[in-house]
Amino acid sequence: MPGSPGARTAAAGAKGGPPGWPDRVPPPGVRGWQPAAVSWLLDLCPPDYRGHAVLRRHPAALAWLAEQHVAAQVEAMRQAYRTVRVDLAEALPEGTVDALLVCLEHEGLRLRSAQRSILLIREALDGSVFVDRL
Repeated sequence: MPGSPGARTAAAGAKGGPPGWPDRVPPPGVRGWQPAAVSWLLDLCPPDYRGHAVLRRHPAALAWLAEQHVAAQVEAMRQAYRTVRVDLAEALPEGTVDALLVCLEHEGLRLRSAQRSILLIREALDGSVFVDRL
């Protein structure tokens, strides 16, 4: 949990991080994990965020901001899913709305996975240590 350093028990993922840890980021404690985490977090945010030095200098601030941004995207996907049939049914060819619903569902799952990964990065930045479960 952000703000409370300590040991966390988790099974190791494919690259040694806890389940949900981003594939492109080395596990916490491995040399270079923080710059890789910053790069991954910036990929989740609008491109203009790369121009703000404060976000590169303070990964915890970037992780917090990325969490806010992704949460807003999740809500946008949920709203789109709820309203797409009413808003676009007559404007799109038959079958397109169903395909769009599948697209929105996949994007929502991707974003929820990103939310989990951001949380893990925030915990690692706050000093949590992830210990392999036996």
